[in-house]
Amino acid sequence: MPVAQCDAVPLLDLPFTLAALRAAYAGGLSPEAVVEEAFRRLDALSDPGIFLYEARHAALGEARALGAPDGRPLWGIPYAVKDNIDVARMPTTAACPDFTYVAEADAAVVARLRAMGAICLGKTNLDQFATGLVGVRTPYPVPRNAVDPKLVPGGSSSGSAVAVARRLAVFALGTDTAGSGRVPAALNDIVGLKPSLGALSSIGMVPACRSLDTVSIFAGSVAEAWELFELTAFYDAADPWSQALPAQRLSPPPPRFRVAVPDALSLRTYGDEAQAAHFRATIAKLQAGGAEVREIDFSPFYAVAELLYSGPWVAERVAAVGARVTQAPETLHPTTRAILNLGLSLTAVDAFKGLYRLQELKRRCEEAQFICVPTIPTFVTLEEIGADPIGPNARLGTYTNFVNLLDLCGIAVPTGPRGDGRPGSLTILARKGEDAACASLALRVERGGRAPVPVPAPAADEIALAVCGAHMSGLPLNHELIHRGGRFLRACRTAPHYNLYALPGGPPARPGLVRNADGQGAAIAVEIWALPRTALGDFLAGVPAPLAIGTLMLEDGSEVKGFLCESHALAGARDITREGGWREALAADAPAPRELSPVVEP
Repeated sequence: MPVAQCDAVPLLDLPFTLAALRAAYAGGLSPEAVVEEAFRRLDALSDPGIFLYEARHAALGEARALGAPDGRPLWGIPYAVKDNIDVARMPTTAACPDFTYVAEADAAVVARLRAMGAICLGKTNLDQFATGLVGVRTPYPVPRNAVDPKLVPGGSSSGSAVAVARRLAVFALGTDTAGSGRVPAALNDIVGLKPSLGALSSIGMVPACRSLDTVSIFAGSVAEAWELFELTAFYDAADPWSQALPAQRLSPPPPRFRVAVPDALSLRTYGDEAQAAHFRATIAKLQAGGAEVREIDFSPFYAVAELLYSGPWVAERVAAVGARVTQAPETLHPTTRAILNLGLSLTAVDAFKGLYRLQELKRRCEEAQFICVPTIPTFVTLEEIGADPIGPNARLGTYTNFVNLLDLCGIAVPTGPRGDGRPGSLTILARKGEDAACASLALRVERGGRAPVPVPAPAADEIALAVCGAHMSGLPLNHELIHRGGRFLRACRTAPHYNLYALPGGPPARPGLVRNADGQGAAIAVEIWALPRTALGDFLAGVPAPLAIGTLMLEDGSEVKGFLCESHALAGARDITREGGWREALAADAPAPRELSPVVEP
C-alpha cells in the first residue's frame, strides 16, 4: 500500500503497541503519521498535566528523517520520557522550574533508544525531584488518572504512566526509587517494570537516592516491557552504579515454584476488602497453576520500608537536591520541602545505624524464589491527598518502599478488575538479576495464571541439562541450578528405555536413572534446564557418586546431557520405575496443599 494512501486511513483505532505499529509500518504507514496521531490524541484529551515539554516539532522531524524501514527494533516507535531523565536539546526540570536546564546529551538509555529508531514525544510530569508516590507534588497541572479522574495518577512517574495508559506512547521511561515505576502502573492499569539496580544505566538521570535509583519501563503488556528491558539493559562502564549482571532470557515458570505472600495478619489493605479479596483470588490462580504458596510474616519487610523515609536515605535525597534545600527552599514544592527538611538533622552516625539496621532486616527477609504482593494496598483519591498530603502517600508505598533497599527486581502486572470494577495489580518480586524470572511469572499472571509461556531453546552460551530428582523444581536441590543462573525450559519424558531407582542414603533423598541394556524400561519424567556454560564446571564438581552426567535420549528422539546413575550402586536401591518419575514417587509422602487462610484486615 502506498504511504500516502495508508496515511489517509484514520488512525483512531490503531493500537499503539509494538506489534501493531510494526505491522502498520510493514503495510506502508509512515512514522510521521503515527507521531501526528499521538499528538492528535493528546490534544483531544485536553490534559495539560501529562507532558511538561511537548517535543512535537522535533518528533515530527525525527519521523521524517527515518527514511525507509531499516530493520532497527524500535524504528518509528513513539515513546515518552520522565522529566528527570535527559533528552538532548530538551529541558530537564525534575518538576522544579528553577532547576531547569537544557540537556546537552541524551541519557544513556535514551541514546540506546534513539539508536534503535525510537522517537521521543517529550518529557513527562512527575512528583518534584521524584519524591512522592501520588503524582500531585508538582507545580504544574496534575495529570489525570486514566482509569478514574477522581484518583491520584500515582507517582512519581505520573506523566509517563498516564501517557502509556492513554495510548499516546507505546512505552515510557520512568524512574523507581521507592515504587515510582510500579505505583503509577497499578493506578493506571498498565505494566511497570522495575529492573535490578544497575541493570539500566543511570547516566543522565537526575538522582533522588543514587544508591537506590533505577530507570523503569511502562508498557501495555509484559511482553513489551520485557522486550524493552532487553533492548535497554547493558553494563555501562561510565556509570559507577552499573552492574554486569548475567544475561537474562525469558523462560516458562517451572512446574513447581515457590511464592511467598503476606500472611493474613500482616496483609495490609487499610480496610479495602475488595483489594484483599482480589489479591487472594489472584494468588489462588497461581497456586492452581503450580505455585507452592507460603504465607509469611511481612513485618520485617514493613520495617525495611520505614527506613526509607525515617532513616538516612532521607539525607541521601537532600544530597541529590543539593543546596537548594537550604538556600532556595521557596523553589521547592511545599510537601517536597517538608520531606527533605527531615534529612537535614541526620548525622553520619545515623547513616551507619541505618545501614546496620537494614543489614539485620535483610537476613529476616530472605524468602522464597518469588514474593507476590498487591502493588498498592488501596486506592487514593485526589480529595484524600488534598486533605492529608503525607499519610495516603505513605500508604501507597506499603509494598514498594522496601524493594530497592533489599536490592530486589520486580514487575507490576494488571490482574483484571476487582469486585468493584477498579483495576487489580500484582507485583512479582525476585532477587537481583532474576528479572527474567519475574517477567516469566508475570506473563503467566497476565494470561490468567495457567497459560504457558513459549518454550525457548538454550542459547549459545548455555547447555541444556536434564534433571530427574532433587534438582527438579520445588525440590531440595533446585536452588543449585537457580543460583548458578539456570532457567527452566520444559518438562518432558525420556525415551521408554530407562529404569528409576530410589537410592539409599540422604538427605536429600535421591533417585538413580539407569538406561536399560535391553532397550526396555519406561519413559521417566524429567525437567530440562539451561545452565550457563561458565557455571557448568562448578555445578559438576558438586555431583556426588554414584551419579554422573551422561547423555539421555528423550521421548521425541532428541538427546540431552543429564543425570545418570552407575549401575553398581543399585544394590539396596528400590525400583520405582512404575511410578514414572521422582516427583510421583514422593507424592504419597507429600502433605496435602494447605488452603490459604482468610484475610483479617489490620
